[in-house]
Amino acid sequence: MEVILLSKIENLGALGDKVSVRSGFARNYLIPQGKAKFATPDNIAKFEARRAELEAEAASTLAAAEERKATLDGITVTIPAKEASEGKLFGSVGNIDVLEALTAQGHQVEKREIRMPDGAFRNIGEYQVKLHLHTDVNATVTINIVAENLSA
Repeated sequence: MEVILLSKIENLGALGDKVSVRSGFARNYLIPQGKAKFATPDNIAKFEARRAELEAEAASTLAAAEERKATLDGITVTIPAKEASEGKLFGSVGNIDVLEALTAQGHQVEKREIRMPDGAFRNIGEYQVKLHLHTDVNATVTINIVAENLSA
């Protein structure tokens, strides 16, 4: 099924590209989300009329992501966790814990933006976490997991 992309989609194409996708992907995701239209002659003409508007919107979204990257890139977040023995943790530190720590510091991040390809952290230490802010913009945050002080 041929569709016209109304925004850049990772691993698929850029704004205005005419791509062939499976019909289910188009009907169930791309078209309901407003990311694509069927590639009919009428829709192609409408897209070309709105092309400048859509490109300006895409540029503003990219600029906002770059601005967020400037504030987030390189920050360090400390997360206290209960320690078992030899640096291992009771449980793990996952993306929800990272999200809560970033929010506590005043940074607005969504759960879906936090990328942890190796899974949750199970040891005390310092880790690098990527924040996927836009298809072209990634920020790196340092997560420092320390032993929780249980002397209370």
